[in-house]
This record gives sequence, structure tokens and C-alpha cells, in this order.
Amino acid sequence: MKSKKSILSLLLVLTLVVTISLSGCSKQADAPAGDGLKIAIVTSPSGVDDGSFNEDNYNGVLKFIETNPGATVQAVKEPTGDPAASVQAVADIVADYDVIITPGFQFAGISSIAAENPTKKFVLIDSYPEAIDGQEEFDNIYAMMFAEEESGFLAGMAAALETKTNKVAVVNGIAFPSNVNYQYGFESGVNYVNAKYNKNVQVVELPSYAGTDVTGANVGGNYAGSFADEATGKVIGNALIAEGCDIIFVAAGGTGNGVFTAAKEAAGDVKVIGCDVDQFDDGIDGDRNIILTSVLKVMSINVERALNAVKDGSFEGGNVLLRADTDSTGYVKKDGRHQLSADTIAKMDEAYELLKKGEIVPAANFNGHTPESFPGLP
Repeated sequence: MKSKKSILSLLLVLTLVVTISLSGCSKQADAPAGDGLKIAIVTSPSGVDDGSFNEDNYNGVLKFIETNPGATVQAVKEPTGDPAASVQAVADIVADYDVIITPGFQFAGISSIAAENPTKKFVLIDSYPEAIDGQEEFDNIYAMMFAEEESGFLAGMAAALETKTNKVAVVNGIAFPSNVNYQYGFESGVNYVNAKYNKNVQVVELPSYAGTDVTGANVGGNYAGSFADEATGKVIGNALIAEGCDIIFVAAGGTGNGVFTAAKEAAGDVKVIGCDVDQFDDGIDGDRNIILTSVLKVMSINVERALNAVKDGSFEGGNVLLRADTDSTGYVKKDGRHQLSADTIAKMDEAYELLKKGEIVPAANFNGHTPESFPGLP
């Protein structure tokens, strides 16, 4: 009898173990893949609350977490903006996270980290990864670049159509390709308006702040040399205002806040064009607003899409270029969020359709066109 009881007890235990195991498997299968996803975002010194580039990428992560509350995010601020230090900051944390978001050209070197950590996923914004032994795309890096020159072009059009002094300018952070794209696009937009609408608007550059791109070429413009230097931003803004500029396009991250301050403190009617996101709220100055409009690089929705792909298992690495035809570039014309005239909006909308069709191709850092000669220039 004792032997039979032992056998019966063993059978009961085995039945219980199998039942619990099956129950556990069922629960795991029903749980969304994004539940518990550990995400990190590593940014330039201006951080995820810069009101512009980094913040828009961060908002894409937050939007994903809204619908996947089990997921978490850790924001890491790399304090120098140096490419080697930026890549090292990713290497320091790669073991602790499932997905790492890296907004900025300075993170191009993460390809080596990705190759060493094939189970980790990376989302790279504003750059393609550096090639390794001729390999340019990686299964675990989704790299997105944007046609910033298109948004810059719209900023140039807005500035040239609305200026009263016929002097406008663009202020940038560092002459990474994305920033040079904004600059060249802006200059292209001004030249387009001058040619098409018989205007004579000048783009003002301060020689002491000329930029040097990643190839070492002098690209002119007005570069602060940082995305997190409000003091220099204000100095450049004041200098441009002193030169007679009444509209300034700002593509400089946290540095741009200094330009905003210069515009708010200016004696005349100086307007600023925001960048990457709708910055209208940042333009509030008492009972007025200094924001003319903002041009957009729609990153948040694309970051969210990439995270959803990780969640549902459809994530694929690759290098993509996002343009107006996917509504990834554009400008703000929503009522109450801009100060453009109806005539300016009509002219910009007409040009936007031509951008979508590829009939206007503004100059960019490496597309072979110049602001003085590009497809679509009248």
C-alpha cells in the first residue's frame, strides 16, 4: 500500500507541475512582446527636454509606453557631444537594455556595438551607421535619415516671403550633415522666392561663425559649435539682429533658446522660425509671440513605429530616407500656431506639392546641388 500511495503522490505532483507549466506558457504567449521592454535613449548635452530634436524623439518613446505600460525608458545625457564619447556612452549601457535610441550623427559609430551585440536593437536617427568591412546596413540597426533640406526650404520660403527688412538668417548648432541640410535648404528656399516672386532677400552670414562639415569643407552659415550653448546662441542672434535680420531660422537644439531670447529682447519686430517640432509655445513673450512658424522633421511617429516593430517581431534593420511623400517633413500651418499670411501659406503649399513629387529638389550637404542651382529653381 505504501508503494501505491507513493506512486499516486508522484502522479499528483507531476499533474500539478504540468498544469502550472501549461498555465505559465499560456500567460506568456498572451502577453504583448513590448510588455517589459527596456528602452534607453542616449542624447546630446541638451537632453530630452530641449524642446526640439531630442525631445521629439523622446516623445516617440513615451507614446509607445502609453500603449505598452510595462515598457520602461531611461534617458542618458552624454555631456560632450563628441562622437567617440557618444558611442562609448552607448557601449557603457548596452548590456542593460533591449532597445537603445540614439538621436544624432555623433552616434554613427554604434555599428561596432551592434555587431558585438546582435540580440540588442538600435534606432539611429539623423545618420546611417558607419560601415564595417564594407557592410553598410545591419540587421539590428534601424537607421532613419530625413530630407531636412525640404523643411529648411520651407523655412527659407517663409522667411523670404514674410521679411520686411529683406535680411534673414539661419543659426545652426554643429555642421553635421543634418544641420548643413537645413542650412542649404533654407538658402535654397530664399533663392526660390527671389527668383519666382521677384524679391531680393539676402541671407546674412557671420564669417566668424562659419561651419566646417564632416569632410572639412567650409559651408558658411552661422554655427554655434554646440547644441547646448544658449549664451553663444544669444550672441549670434544679437549679431544677426544688429545686421538687420528680422527673421531667423533656428536649427540648433538647446543653443537655439539663446536666439529666442535675443529675438524677445530685440527692439524691433524680430521673428524666429522653429525647427524639428512645433515651437510656438516657446515663442511666448508676454502678450505676443515671436514664432513665425515651425518646420517639421517628424521623428516621434517614426521612433514609435520602430518600437512597435520590435514589439510585434517585425523589426528589420536598414537605412531609410524619409521625405515629404511620407509626410515626414513639413511646416506648421495650424490655426493659432503660426503667424504666416494666407498668401504665404498658399505659396508654400504649392511648393510643398512640388517637393512631394520630386519636382523641387533643394540643395543638401551631399546631393550634388547648391542653393544657387538645384532642380525646380525658376
